[in-house]
Amino acid sequence: MSTPVPVRDAATVVLLRDGADGLETWLLTRVTQMAFAAGMTVFPGGRVDDADAALPMAGDVAAVAARLGCPDELARALVGAAVRETFEETGVLLSVPPATPTMSSPEDRADVESGRLAFGDLLARHDLSVDVSAVAPWSRWVTPEGESRRYDTRFFVGTLPEGAEPADVTTESSAAAWLPIGTALEQAQRGERKILPPTMVTLLAIQACGTVDEVLRAAPAQAMDPVRPTLRVDDDGSVTVTLPDGAVHSLPGRP
Repeated sequence: MSTPVPVRDAATVVLLRDGADGLETWLLTRVTQMAFAAGMTVFPGGRVDDADAALPMAGDVAAVAARLGCPDELARALVGAAVRETFEETGVLLSVPPATPTMSSPEDRADVESGRLAFGDLLARHDLSVDVSAVAPWSRWVTPEGESRRYDTRFFVGTLPEGAEPADVTTESSAAAWLPIGTALEQAQRGERKILPPTMVTLLAIQACGTVDEVLRAAPAQAMDPVRPTLRVDDDGSVTVTLPDGAVHSLPGRP
């Protein structure tokens, strides 16, 4: 009998802005060498680190915990991971008070991503705290059984802070840029962009809102029950993912 794959807590952030062609979001294409979701288009995010719950925070963590249906300590860790990963993968710092461009350098960001500099130490250096209100819970997805790595991922939505601009900086992506949500979905339908079901479903739901303000107003009403897809890998390597509502998604075959 194989050893069950542990399910790790993770957080991802749908960073949004209003564009000329409608809602835009920051999307990354993961490098093909990644052990999980290689070559896929994703939002900034990653697994929770031990230090995330201890980060200085400004805002109502208890309200987020109630929304997520989890203890305050886990809510702190998830929000901390969401903000830290956003910084590591885009250079955007969601903080109180708002960070200025001079508060962190590209070298600082790279050092945080590599582990040479603790994110908490960077915040302390500039008397900053994680902005709890900057990320609103949107949904929760659990990686299907059968994957080599599994995550219990809370999806958050947030708006780009005034004066901030993300950059294609993380070593975990081969490309990153703002993209109109409609364009991303069209590219996926044509087979030009590989998108996993959680990302696809999230894009479709957010597209229906129209503007960033509408997304943020809709966030409190979104269901936070864990979505647990099932996975089937056929002999030819093709992958089929079935969602609890019966929707079926076909994914690129595995190498």
